[in-house]
Amino acid sequence: MKFSLEKLKSGLFKTKENLLGKISQAVGLHKKIDQGLLDELEEILIKADVGPSTTAKIVDGLKNEAGKRKIEESEKVIGLLKDQVVSILGAGEIPGNDLSPPHVIMMVGVNGTGKTTSIAKLAQDFKSQGKKVLLAACDTFRAAAGEQLSIWADRVGVEMVRSKPSQDPASVAFDAIKSASARGIDVVIADTAGRLHTKVNLMEELKKIKRVMAKAHPEAPREILLVIDATTGQNGLSQVRLFNDAVGVTGIFLTKLDGTAKGGIMIGIADEFKVPVKYIGLGEKPDDFQRFDPVWFAEALFS
Repeated sequence: MKFSLEKLKSGLFKTKENLLGKISQAVGLHKKIDQGLLDELEEILIKADVGPSTTAKIVDGLKNEAGKRKIEESEKVIGLLKDQVVSILGAGEIPGNDLSPPHVIMMVGVNGTGKTTSIAKLAQDFKSQGKKVLLAACDTFRAAAGEQLSIWADRVGVEMVRSKPSQDPASVAFDAIKSASARGIDVVIADTAGRLHTKVNLMEELKKIKRVMAKAHPEAPREILLVIDATTGQNGLSQVRLFNDAVGVTGIFLTKLDGTAKGGIMIGIADEFKVPVKYIGLGEKPDDFQRFDPVWFAEALFS
């Protein structure tokens, strides 16, 4: 996956316009970092969906840092703000480890977040690294889900394990992992159902898939990625809470970032749950996404 700061800046345009534009206006009205400026910053961050508690943490940290370093000029506030955001976004990151293949990724999230497209993007990226990839269609509830995944598997050029009629989703995951282990496949990416209106049943199903995966391979699943639509704003926090409580989310794939001014939600998620944002979606095409880097994100947002 080729990183592009320009693509990131372009994808964050609406969030940046919403955030940096208003901050710059506030800075222009204040010569010093005073309480009036800090109050305005607080209001701007909350409106950008950063969330009240995270906003308070950022503003307090900024104020303390300015006092410690004896910084008074209002134009320095953007640099201080950038440092606070990088600190929060980088806090939950877990270093990678090289364990025995297959590397199993369980994808979770509500319907309509772009989960299937995100799976295709990951599959293409792993394939471009020379890895063999297998997709597992574990959403057996929606008939169209398997068809959708199959279309993407063909388009990206990877194999897929589909369910038989009335097959249990967990057994599809088990078959896929066993097949991958026997055939030397490097990565298994499992799609799962996202029908949140029956959330008790859904969460029990996801817990079962996770348990059965571990029976197929002791290190599975290596990752549980929650796909969140960035346009949902604060609703994303409740989704993280729900899925994290059920299966223990290891990372976030934030989609549709290019279509929203609410990209600040990822700062709130990283702060409240200490779950790192791993990937961000910046469009519909398979290569329209990037691995998340907190420093580059803050650079794109505040420069």
